[in-house]
Amino acid sequence: MIRKNTEYPLQPPRERGTGRAFVFALVMHALLGFFLYHGIQWQNSTPEGAEAELWTEVPDSAIPRPVTPPPVPVAPAPPVRDEQADIALQEKKRKQQEAAREAQLAEQQRQEKLQAQQEAEAKRQQQLAAEQAAQKAAAAKQKQLQQQQAEKLRQQQLAEQKKQQLKEQQEEQQKQAEAQKQAEAEAQKKADAQKAAKAKAQAEAAAQAKKLDAERRARLAQMQGMAGPPGSTGNGLGKSGTGSGSGGTAASPGYADKVRRVVRPNITWGGETEGLETVIAVRCSPTGTLLSATIAHSSGNSAWDDAALRAVQRSDPMPQDIDGKTPASFRITLRPAG
Repeated sequence: MIRKNTEYPLQPPRERGTGRAFVFALVMHALLGFFLYHGIQWQNSTPEGAEAELWTEVPDSAIPRPVTPPPVPVAPAPPVRDEQADIALQEKKRKQQEAAREAQLAEQQRQEKLQAQQEAEAKRQQQLAAEQAAQKAAAAKQKQLQQQQAEKLRQQQLAEQKKQQLKEQQEEQQKQAEAQKQAEAEAQKKADAQKAAKAKAQAEAAAQAKKLDAERRARLAQMQGMAGPPGSTGNGLGKSGTGSGSGGTAASPGYADKVRRVVRPNITWGGETEGLETVIAVRCSPTGTLLSATIAHSSGNSAWDDAALRAVQRSDPMPQDIDGKTPASFRITLRPAG
């Protein structure tokens, strides 16, 4: 937008040929003045008088007629020089020349002023164009900076969204892993409980079977002791069972079950269970203090034999019988729970 300059108001556009027309007018005025000044010849001297003779024929008349003399011509009065008119003409001419010079000077000043105004206007337009270009460049730079900042903010938001999504995925995976782990733990716990229940049922069944077998063997041994085998002293209770047994001295029918309840919790075994049976020979004091424990019959598996022997050694002291004393010697038959 072009701002209005109050100091130099806008002038009408300059017409072409004005300068040449002005110069031509000045030349014509100078020529006109020259012709006016030199074209008229002023009479500065008095003109000489003119003489003329008139001849007329005298008629042949007898009577003379009086001759009338011709009138003497009066010479025209010489023109009187009008000095005031001359001075006025010269003053007029001078004024015209001064007016022409003033007009020329005024025109020149006007042209210079107009040219200065045009140059100032052109300079102002250039400055305005430079300012507008600078403003456009600044606006473009600001817009580019805003776009860069917007792009950077968008990238940050995308990064935050990806980070949040990754965090949520990790949390979801962790929850799934924990849920799976908890489910596996519950399944393992359930399986362990089932296994423990099964093992307990099997142990109870085995214990019941051992108890029945021990009672049967005890009754059988008692019957054999009472009958007395050939060469026996009558006090041997050679006894064996699925859990424990006693021999060497007389023992009540339920003593084997007491020994089994003491020794069984001390067995620590995680290997195979099929076909393993170890017989431990035990010697005790009347108070139940374990004096010795040795392997009388190996199962063929040294690890199980050691586990059975440690279980017996950990069972010190041995339980007392119904008479308040512990048998001096007896044997314990041990099999792993299966």
